[in-house]
Amino acid sequence: MLQYCRGSMRNRTLLITCLLIASIAAIAALAVFRRSTAVAPAGARRLKVVATIFPLYDMARFIGGGKAEVSLLLPPGVEAHSFEPKPGDMARISEADIFIYTGKFMEPWAEDLIKGVAAGGLLAVDAGRGIKLMREPGQERGKSEAAPDPHIWLDFDNAKAMAGNIAAAFEAKDPAGREAYRRAYAAYERGLSALDAAYASGLSACRTREIIYGGHYAFGYPARRYGLKYLAAQGLSPDSEPTARDLAALVEQVKKDGVKFIFYEELASPRIAGTVASETGAEMLPLSAAHNLTREQLSRGVSFFDILQSDLESLKTGLECRRLRIDQGKP
Repeated sequence: MLQYCRGSMRNRTLLITCLLIASIAAIAALAVFRRSTAVAPAGARRLKVVATIFPLYDMARFIGGGKAEVSLLLPPGVEAHSFEPKPGDMARISEADIFIYTGKFMEPWAEDLIKGVAAGGLLAVDAGRGIKLMREPGQERGKSEAAPDPHIWLDFDNAKAMAGNIAAAFEAKDPAGREAYRRAYAAYERGLSALDAAYASGLSACRTREIIYGGHYAFGYPARRYGLKYLAAQGLSPDSEPTARDLAALVEQVKKDGVKFIFYEELASPRIAGTVASETGAEMLPLSAAHNLTREQLSRGVSFFDILQSDLESLKTGLECRRLRIDQGKP
């Protein structure tokens, strides 16, 4: 559907119609997605799975269904980039059947940890295996080389590949459940395609295509995917602080471009976004990179899809996107 839509760019009426159909299909596919699950036979032993960050936890929880006991390594509300595993975390991982992490740039401690427990029956899964990382434009911050951006799950094609790597690990550990895992993965993939269609539709007609983010550099992948301009106050780590010159340049950019909304990072201090907002008169909106959840969100069963849908609504508001309608070929 998306490929067909992109091929319709020359005919605006056809494009609008196509995107409306894609949005309706997205809603229907998500409904099917939420009803799908893999169920374990009564009395069967469930696989013990530990995932480092929330997107991996959500993927594993869905694909494993009732056949897996999935836990999140990150405590609720903890910022993922600054997390270091404790002895108790290492014990949990050593007792697991499957340990899932994003890759060496997101969890630089993971490979050393795996070496310490690899003697047992643990299957360690690099969910980012095979995905080409884009790079943060680090030259703008005086770096000699741009750093790899580990936020790969925010591109829907990457998320599909990550879920596929997780499904393959379940199959390897439990060959008897192969068909259930494959059905669950197929449903998850359809849900990601549906959200991709919703993003393409929702962000196709906006007053501005510029995201000003008062947090760390996390949204390069969706910006590239949907043709948006993205400026972040910090580098790839939330611990990196912008200089006074960086902050002044960001404020000047907001004023120059007439940006009305500044996005702030959830699970981190909104101080930087607040400073830019107060200097420019812009409003603030939340935008989550989905690394982790609050305790309250976790108790409510908030999913990766819920976060992405909420982000889309924030982006449509902040970029002042119009609802598409058919009216003599005009939105």
